[in-house]
Amino acid sequence: MPYSYRALLGACAVGALATSAMAETITVATVNNGDMIRMQGMMEDFTAQHPDIEVEWVTLEENVLRQRVTQDVATGGGQFDVMTIGNYEVPIWGERGWLLALDDLPEGYDADDLIPSIREALSVDGTLYALPFYGESAFVMYRKDLAEAAGVSIPEEPTWAQIKEAAAAMTDKDAGVYGICLRGKPGWGENMAFISAMANSYGARWFDMDWKPQFDSEEWQAAFKDYLEMMTNYGPPGASSNGFNENLSLFQQGKCGMWIDATVAAGFVTDPEESTVADKVGYAVFPNKEGVDNHGNWLWSWNLGIPQSSDSPDAAKAFVAWATSKEYTQLVAEKQGWRAAPPGTRTSLYKNSTYIEEAPFATLTKQTMDAATPEKPSVQDVPYVGAQFVSIPEFQGIGTAVGQQFSAALAGQVDADTALNNAQQLTQREMMKAGYIK
Repeated sequence: MPYSYRALLGACAVGALATSAMAETITVATVNNGDMIRMQGMMEDFTAQHPDIEVEWVTLEENVLRQRVTQDVATGGGQFDVMTIGNYEVPIWGERGWLLALDDLPEGYDADDLIPSIREALSVDGTLYALPFYGESAFVMYRKDLAEAAGVSIPEEPTWAQIKEAAAAMTDKDAGVYGICLRGKPGWGENMAFISAMANSYGARWFDMDWKPQFDSEEWQAAFKDYLEMMTNYGPPGASSNGFNENLSLFQQGKCGMWIDATVAAGFVTDPEESTVADKVGYAVFPNKEGVDNHGNWLWSWNLGIPQSSDSPDAAKAFVAWATSKEYTQLVAEKQGWRAAPPGTRTSLYKNSTYIEEAPFATLTKQTMDAATPEKPSVQDVPYVGAQFVSIPEFQGIGTAVGQQFSAALAGQVDADTALNNAQQLTQREMMKAGYIK
């Protein structure tokens, strides 16, 4: 080999080593859902723009993610530079000074394009403390072919009585088809997100105006017992272990007549490469109990925030700005189609006629998000904010403990009355301990 060529190779090797040595590494903690996994497949674009930043991923199941990032941010552990967190955590952690303010976003980011309700949910005193990757409410996804074969129709605004009737008609356990799939896995953001929204649609509330728990109310009794009845009679086996991802898989495999869950799921159930029922899905708004003017609309977003303990705040800001930008949405659309675009965060997406045409769920998603009223989640007066959660620091522990009681009832380990009574007692005890109840 000529000397000059060997010298050139050596220089290149030294240059590559120098670039690698200078690269700044950030660690991103994220949830193991489809949109966040998809982002990891788009990293070539980020690396091309930021060759001096390397990204390491820690991808975790939802309940584990929440536990890990909460512990890290509360102790200033510095394990993560970017955290995937919800609109429950952001205002609480931002107010406590645990998150970096994102008031110096890159030129062209266009924060004014963020959907106002999402932006407000991620702000403290007008300052953003996280950027939204996707937003959602909840609605009914159902198999149009199974409903037609069973002789039932799902109206655009169904009641729970109509849902129960349809679930019974579409259930064919011999064929491995279950009329309804709902979350049963315990967790404040798993089964309790759904059950809290369902309870709201029955006219229930977590607390009265004196912060006294309400699980002994008629509304909670009716909602929870209907939930158990539907899941016991028409739901899949092992439902007490099923969360969002598990039910998504069941629906994609054609095993669910209906699935009532996050609107973001629609992009995956209509993906012909992943879903066997992609062309057979219909949509309806979240049900209500007849006579109750509340469709249980929740409002949620998965967001990227930067803990104060990060050693690489500038690199972390570059990443979260890229991942939540309009350009990222365009990148996804180019590679996987507009149906796959992260929904529910930017006004401009819902003015895009191509997206509206290619994503049959888009209009109803925006409609349900706009209808969400986290400032008044129940028809009764409440002292808290939050549609499918209660926006107080103690809710993370209380909601998970109640979720464990309700999951145990679904598994047949306790009856409904025992689960509700246990939920009432443990919630009251924790609220007294925290000083809400004198």
